[in-house]
Amino acid sequence: MGTKDTKAKEYLSNNERFADLCNAVLFDGAQTIKPEDLQERNPAEILSVLGADEKEILLQKARDLLKQAVVKSYGSAYIMLVGVEAQADVHYAMPVKVMTYDALSYSAQVKNAARAHRDAGEHGTSAEFLSGFHKDDNLTPVITITVYLGAEPWDGPRKLSDMFRETDGWMEELVSDYKIHLLVPREIEDFSKFQTSLGAVFEVIKASEDKEAMKKLIATNPKYKTMDNESVSAINTFIGVNIPINEEGDETDMCKAWEDQKEEGREEGIKTGIETGIELTKLVIRLDAQGHSLSEIARKANIPEEKVQYILE
Repeated sequence: MGTKDTKAKEYLSNNERFADLCNAVLFDGAQTIKPEDLQERNPAEILSVLGADEKEILLQKARDLLKQAVVKSYGSAYIMLVGVEAQADVHYAMPVKVMTYDALSYSAQVKNAARAHRDAGEHGTSAEFLSGFHKDDNLTPVITITVYLGAEPWDGPRKLSDMFRETDGWMEELVSDYKIHLLVPREIEDFSKFQTSLGAVFEVIKASEDKEAMKKLIATNPKYKTMDNESVSAINTFIGVNIPINEEGDETDMCKAWEDQKEEGREEGIKTGIETGIELTKLVIRLDAQGHSLSEIARKANIPEEKVQYILE
């Protein structure tokens, strides 16, 4: 797993941010899932299948994150499983990847139901005994959210049928499709759907391709005056910057840290320029003292002859 993916897994594992992500992507910002209604689940799923030689083969896949959520809607409460996959780069087989994770989750639920009936001695009808899953059993819905961390456009598939060859539409009528719930920062128009600093992080990712836009965003948006350090660290990793984090508290003034970093960069640039100029002058004077011609000095110092003449004068 890459650095961005690892940081995203760590950052989004927080229940407040996880719930915020779910509500923004799945419920258009409505506060349908509460942080306190989330429970951690094992992200690894195992599927048992028979190989060509009839021997059992175990397939295992591990998601980035998986949590059980209570969804409250219209006075009722529902249970569902929500997985999150963080992508630093475009994944051109993402629908298949997501479909595999979800299928493994459903397969695990069927196996668990069969095991529970077997342990309780509940054989049921012959059909229920063969399938292990009884007529009155229910599956918990599984939803996977793909979070893309890049600032570039997502040019990969968004549903399974996007991966088929052109078929004039007739294939889609025969084959079951599978869409992904995809978050792409540059496609977000309304960041007010987010209630935590997660929205501010995605907004910086969106602006990161345009340094002036990012500078204006950080300087004018009050969210970045008191940004929690975890979010600043995430921004540093996701867009490849090095904004200094306030080590004396839990929050960082990103605007001030950004300007301080630029000032340090300017001072370092001036210092480096002075040092480079001094070394160049020493070289020109040394070559001149050794009797080299103007053109030879220019060639060895890799500068125009006019600059050599200027230094010597």
